[in-house]
Amino acid sequence: MFRNNLLDITVDPAPYGTHSFRRGGCQWLYTCCRWGLRRICDWGGWSTEFSNLTIVKYLISYADEPCERREDYMNPNRPPTIKCLSCGRTCHCI
Repeated sequence: MFRNNLLDITVDPAPYGTHSFRRGGCQWLYTCCRWGLRRICDWGGWSTEFSNLTIVKYLISYADEPCERREDYMNPNRPPTIKCLSCGRTCHCI
């Protein structure tokens, strides 16, 4: 199914595996759909005991670019955010 979906949008499926699908799905459900960790774990078939957070491997990667500088987390003087054309939220991902 995943390969067929990629072919439908004219993307070569050769470099992608089910890990890409699960990781992308987790990130999309968490970021765009605002699902909680427990619900994502249930969807992915992972344990919800949270003693071993397998889900973190799917949500965060060393290759991810941070959307916001750490210094700006609580900075009241940071520039205002604007509505994101991609996700529709007010965020710093632009």
